[in-house]
Parts: sequence; C-alpha cells; structure tokens
Amino acid sequence: MTQPILKTRDLTVRFGGHVAVDAVSCAFNAGELTAIVGPNGAGKTTYFNLISGQIPASAGQVSLRGRDITRASVSARTKAGIGRAFQLTNLFPGLSVLENLRLVVQAKLGRGFNLWSMVSRHQDLTDQAEEILARVHLLDQRDQVVSELSHGNQRKLEVALLIAQDPDVYMFDEPTAGMSVDEAPVVLDLIAELKQQKDRSILLVEHKMDVIRSLADRIIVLHNGALAADGAPAEVMASDVVQEAYMGRGLEGILADV
Repeated sequence: MTQPILKTRDLTVRFGGHVAVDAVSCAFNAGELTAIVGPNGAGKTTYFNLISGQIPASAGQVSLRGRDITRASVSARTKAGIGRAFQLTNLFPGLSVLENLRLVVQAKLGRGFNLWSMVSRHQDLTDQAEEILARVHLLDQRDQVVSELSHGNQRKLEVALLIAQDPDVYMFDEPTAGMSVDEAPVVLDLIAELKQQKDRSILLVEHKMDVIRSLADRIIVLHNGALAADGAPAEVMASDVVQEAYMGRGLEGILADV
C-alpha cells in the first residue's frame, strides 16, 4: 500500500477544559483533494493550525511522508513540505508584488533573504517570480505595493507565494473568502491545476458547496472537534451520521448558513 503523504493520529488540542480538536485520525494521499467541512466552531481551522504548527498539539501525532513532525516548528514544517495559505493574508505590505514573490523563490532555492543582492545578481529569480505572477493574473501589478492591492488580489498573491514554495501538501483555508465573483475563479482554477500534480496532496477548508462539488475527491466532516464522517462527497453528503449530526437539515443546508 502507498504511504500517505500526511497523516494525523489521535490529534488533539485542549484550551483549558475545552477540547477543540478531539483525537482526529486521518491520512491524506497523493493526487487527492480533501475538503474539510463543518459548521462554525467545528474545529476546521484549529485542525489546520495543528497540522501546520501554528499551535502545539496536546496529544497525538502529525507525520509527513512517515516522518514525525509533531514537535517541529512552523518554519521546519514549511521546509519539510507543508504549505499553508491563510484566511487572512500573510504578506509584506510595504514591498511590491514582485518583491514578495521573489523572496519566496529565493528562499526556496536556498539563497537567503537578501533582497538587494537578489535584484542585482539573480535574474533567474525574477523570471521565475514573473512566471508565477502570470499564472495568477498579477503580472500587470508586479510593481504595485502590496498594501495598495485589493483584497482579492492579495489573496491571489498569497496563492502565488504558496505555489512558489512547491510544497508536498497544499493547505487552503477558505481561499476565496472576501473575493468578488470575478476574482474567485482565478484561484479556483489554480487549485484545479494543482490537483494535476499527482504526487501532491491538497487540503481545503471551505463553506461553499459549489466549490466543494467542483474540486473535492473526498470530504471529511468535523463536528464539535471530532471526525464525524470521511469519504467520497456523495457518500458523505448522504450518510446517516452527517444527517443526524446536523439535526436532519443535511450538511448542505448547514453550510449554506455559514
């Protein structure tokens, strides 16, 4: 059997007396996009934070390609192959679009973070950065200061930074949140393109059922921090446990409210 790229075993976090993520065990495979769904407060983003290292686990384990990374720092997990895009943008607002992306390309190639050296001596980094900006439809904004970008363009730039990291695991937390109807398809098309990399895994926290239907190979449902269902989208939507967990309204009705 092929080893999963990412695996959590009994992953748990407690905040005082509250268990926010409760012994969640899941394996995520190459070539698979998994949508992580559930109502507000279900533990979706907290589960993401545990995987990417933003918060430490109270119990359980996270492993990447068989290596235990449970106690690894955020930066160590990034270097190991976990890439995360956030609900809120995580950019350098005083630098240009191109400068933000060149820094990530430079770091990925192990050349450090000397921006001025990069500009004067490493044209290949600029070329790589501009290629990615073209993919996310931001090449025309290459010289614009990030703080002046629209929210939607900041989200697109954050996806560009994630692509530049070239991780084994792509993690998207509501990637189209706050984006206009015209802007969102660019990001969704990029995620669909990333699915074609059959040696990578994609995790997607999302509320929009049309997005889930178009992209997900698998759905896992979190409810009160625990794993309530895991399987193919049609199977999960119709499962008794999901219908019961959402008081007869069904998963789709609950997600339409959030």
